[in-house]
Amino acid sequence: MGILDLKDVPPPFGQNDGKSDQGELVENKTTEPVAPSHDAMAAESTVSESSLFDTSALTQDGDAADATTPQSEPGPPITVDPDKTLELKPKIVDQLATVFDPEIPVNIYELGLIYDIGVAADGFAVIQMTLTAPGCPAAITLPAEVQGKVKSVDGVSDARVDLVWEPPWDKDRMSDAAKLELGIFD
Repeated sequence: MGILDLKDVPPPFGQNDGKSDQGELVENKTTEPVAPSHDAMAAESTVSESSLFDTSALTQDGDAADATTPQSEPGPPITVDPDKTLELKPKIVDQLATVFDPEIPVNIYELGLIYDIGVAADGFAVIQMTLTAPGCPAAITLPAEVQGKVKSVDGVSDARVDLVWEPPWDKDRMSDAAKLELGIFD
């Protein structure tokens, strides 16, 4: 077992990694670390086709975002078809009952987080929902999961989740079953 020499610095990613073309280790003659130049750091910060991670969502401005991502402001209203809503709402509710708040062992429908479900004649579903608090750590994951579950319902062509804050959520919106599950007796 060798002694760790803190002067040995691995080469920057993509450069000679200490192996020859034949896969054998070669001795690294450099003993002093080399700080990356400003140009090298700028080149690493740009997104390239060979990037390991897709960071395009982080660099887009708000207008360029995908229109199907969950929104914090309600989107444009749709013309709700009462017959289509009546047909698909039970199936949508069944799917929503499989989505759980990660901090509370009750599904989001029983928690009262779903305010409204509307379906247009073409099968486009809009779900208005809220969260237990504006700073909820599940603010990104829950609306996206709801959107995915609703899209999976037969008869739904697409789905949009509108995250709304008015009226604010409180425990009175929970179903009796949810209150019983959480031990809330009022």
